[in-house]
Amino acid sequence: MKTIKPILVATAVLLLMSCGGKNQQQAAAPQAPSLKVSTLKKQDITIYNSYSTNIQGVQNVEIWPKVSGFVQKIYVEEGQQVKKGQSLFKLETQTLSQDAEAAKAAVNVAQVEVDKLVPLVEKNIISQVQLETAKAQLEQAKSNYNSIAANIGYSNIVSPVNGYIGGIPYKVGALVSSTMGEPLTVVSDISSIRAYFSMTEKQLLQMKSEMADKGAPVSSENTPEVELVMVNGETYPQKGKIAMVNNIINPTTGSVTLRADFNNPNRLLSSGSTGTIKVPSTYEDTFVIPQFATVDLQGTKMVFVLNDDNTVNTKPLNIVAQTDKEFIVNEGLKEGSTIVTEGVSKLKDGQTIKPIKQ
Repeated sequence: MKTIKPILVATAVLLLMSCGGKNQQQAAAPQAPSLKVSTLKKQDITIYNSYSTNIQGVQNVEIWPKVSGFVQKIYVEEGQQVKKGQSLFKLETQTLSQDAEAAKAAVNVAQVEVDKLVPLVEKNIISQVQLETAKAQLEQAKSNYNSIAANIGYSNIVSPVNGYIGGIPYKVGALVSSTMGEPLTVVSDISSIRAYFSMTEKQLLQMKSEMADKGAPVSSENTPEVELVMVNGETYPQKGKIAMVNNIINPTTGSVTLRADFNNPNRLLSSGSTGTIKVPSTYEDTFVIPQFATVDLQGTKMVFVLNDDNTVNTKPLNIVAQTDKEFIVNEGLKEGSTIVTEGVSKLKDGQTIKPIKQ
């Protein structure tokens, strides 16, 4: 009996060690993580590409004097709205007026000479040549007078268009001429505005390709409507239209200039302002994949696709466009497939998960 007791103790110890080892193995076995998944559905999506823009009025007319003179009067204020034909400036014309009086007197003298010679020619007292010479001198005197009179007219400077007055750098008493460094002012017509922006050759080709895919000729008439984000961050209430595409690529920058036109009935937009043009691109029958659901493998974006046995495998994406938070994909995935949308950075091919459907 004394020999049986130690044997029983040893057996119990071995059994306890065996059970403890199994429990440790079970505790060490990793559990499948619970991760959110999402089922893919094809959809149409419109995204916007943004471009910095410089805004100009439909007309920005520089006002230059045609004659030299001192500014005698200024009829308008900076920023004032003016109409076509409205007086803007008056230049001093005293010297021109004196020249005009002298020129007018010369015309009268020449006319008297012609009148005197006409009867003499009719009586054959003098030759016809003398009369023709006098008539030529009369025409020259008239031309000289008309030129001076026109210059007097140019001293009254009027607005050639409807618009708003810009800065007026020259004040009353300033001597101005057509050769000075800057114009008297600028009249800006902002009834509509032109927003100039640039895009790369690749972006232009993409826009043209989209137009061609829709069966529309590649022309300004068929370009998409665009939006304008003003400098305060708000979107201008009216949409514009791309009215000009310069198809000559700048070899230095690799970019091309475009122009979008916007109506400006309330004069909300000003010439010289800046903003952002948003050009839409529409993609049909595509998958929209959140960027946080992708991993990067040697430069290729991939997602983890859920299999029927709850294991996952990576699939490469054919990305055609992207937003700030999403990738637009048109190939490589099947509609109805399920992808993992969280914790993807720690997953591996063939790993089992517990899917949580969203």
